[in-house]
Amino acid sequence: MMLEYLRLSSIRRRAGAPAIVFLHEGLGSVSMWRDFPQQVADATGCEAIVFSREGYGKSDPEPAPRTPRYLHRQGIEVLPALIDALELDQPLLLGHSDGGSIALLCAGETQTPLSGLIVIAPHVMVEDVTLAGIREAAKLADATDLRQRLTRYHSERNAATVFAAWRDIWLDPAFRDWNIESCLPMIRCPILAIQGEDDEYATMEQIERIAAQAPQVDLVKLADCRHSPHREQPQAVIDAIVAFIDKVLDDPLR
Repeated sequence: MMLEYLRLSSIRRRAGAPAIVFLHEGLGSVSMWRDFPQQVADATGCEAIVFSREGYGKSDPEPAPRTPRYLHRQGIEVLPALIDALELDQPLLLGHSDGGSIALLCAGETQTPLSGLIVIAPHVMVEDVTLAGIREAAKLADATDLRQRLTRYHSERNAATVFAAWRDIWLDPAFRDWNIESCLPMIRCPILAIQGEDDEYATMEQIERIAAQAPQVDLVKLADCRHSPHREQPQAVIDAIVAFIDKVLDDPLR
């Protein structure tokens, strides 16, 4: 399995700071993050590791059709193996949307040593608003050149399948009962959960359930913000990340 990845150094490398592993959204890739990982690296003093999952970016295609446990496979099998292969020591995980769910699964369902989680618009269960948002995205894709624009961020082969793979699994009736709340009480590292109040794919209940069930959670709720806070309000997100990482690194029990 070949995965596309980048390692980005900080302009002010901070002694003892863990690397941050960036986990993209359901249509994302290395390039779709744009310059956000470098901005976070420079603001925090942490190295940034950015990669594209199977079926995304320039990585190999997915080895098999998705099942309702495709996010579990990424969080429990693929991500820990990548962390081991890159020899990362207690990294922080930063995940957006699907990537946030994968981060939670890795922290709650594996023994991977982690310094903390930053989850942006994560999902822990399927809401009606999620499915409605995906149906609207599908209508938009049919009416515009969205699929063609995905070729900017994915190889030709992955661009041909990435939208349908994302849409079809989330709208599959077998996925309606998908829920990862059982992993939350098992998470032992601190969590920063960020959500836009106008998210078209989720309500605040997603991050509130995380706060209610995981031991150490800071919540950031952003007004006038939709599903991609790091693109819509990047400075507010970076400020929250810097404050969270400062707190993590100052923890004497770390």
